[in-house]
Amino acid sequence: SGDLIVHTTLEPALQEAARLAALRAINKSGKRLKVSEAAVVMMHPDGAVAALIGGTDYSNSVFNRATQARRQPGSAFKPFVYLAALEEGISPWDTRDDLPVDIAGYKPGNFGNNEYGTLTLADAMAHSVNTITVALAQEVGIGKVVAAAKRLGITSPLANNASLALGTSEVTPIELTSAYASFANGGFAVTPYFVTQVDGAGGTATYDRRTAPTPRRVIYAVVERDMLAMLWQVVVYGT
Repeated sequence: SGDLIVHTTLEPALQEAARLAALRAINKSGKRLKVSEAAVVMMHPDGAVAALIGGTDYSNSVFNRATQARRQPGSAFKPFVYLAALEEGISPWDTRDDLPVDIAGYKPGNFGNNEYGTLTLADAMAHSVNTITVALAQEVGIGKVVAAAKRLGITSPLANNASLALGTSEVTPIELTSAYASFANGGFAVTPYFVTQVDGAGGTATYDRRTAPTPRRVIYAVVERDMLAMLWQVVVYGT
């Protein structure tokens, strides 16, 4: 029944920057893209949420698009395919051919109908090659791709079909960000959190997150090393 002081992970300067970024994006491109809302999640690798924007105007809509809205992640899902491949013993430097794909009538092509020939898997992910990614998912098994994504924190239902490799199953922004945090933190499970401490009357801590259990490893260290190198190349010379 007394007052509480709640210490959060949110950083006001970043929260304001995120709010303005979402607003600018909608003002600039919303009409052209026929969208009226945006969401932002900024997270530290341990799961501490530094900023979270669920929409551009809370007075117009209280629906939180960062935590509640499910959307297709598209190519942002591809790292889970490559993670599953690495866990099956396939190397980032192994090569695959960019060949036409036909899986029971499902015929994905590359963006802009580009053709890449023979690529290492590292290059295929860096350039976001659809054909190689879909074929690789079939090679390792869609079930293993689903398992890898779930292990990293994807909680939304994932369809066991060929198009999953290209991100057709819908997820929320916060769960996708949480899963990516495992790539960034050395391969440990991440649970998003917003509260670090709660103080009761007289300053006595009734909750302190520093007593949280030791993080659980979800990616083997050797696999995490290769995965990080592949993601680095996406930024350096890829998409």
